[in-house]
Amino acid sequence: MPQPHIAVTEAESRVMDVLWSRAPQTSEEIIAALSPSTGWHEKTIRTLLNRLLGKGAVTAVKDGRRYLYSPGLQRSDWQRQESRSLLDRVFGGKVAPLLAHFSQHEKLTPKDLDELRKLIDNIEQQGR
Repeated sequence: MPQPHIAVTEAESRVMDVLWSRAPQTSEEIIAALSPSTGWHEKTIRTLLNRLLGKGAVTAVKDGRRYLYSPGLQRSDWQRQESRSLLDRVFGGKVAPLLAHFSQHEKLTPKDLDELRKLIDNIEQQGR
């Protein structure tokens, strides 16, 4: 059963990336992972972490005097939700216009085209 949609902002997704790469982690570890690449202050990262907790995208377990944070939202579920939302909002829920847009406005490499052909072949073989 799919999870209910949990809206994750772009900034919050950076925190999620850290947790998807390794969990559980303390807030100090998350801050150490994000601060150098983002320039965000410790308080900003803690605020994002608390927002994600409130949404159910992150879970926390008390470990002595600290908390260990883990993703409550799986990356694959988030990707499915976000891609569905993009398709619905921008392309009327249809995949073909999305691919047409990319073929007209983005450079598709021969490798990209080969991967798309393989995907289409797999979909046809599965009868979807």
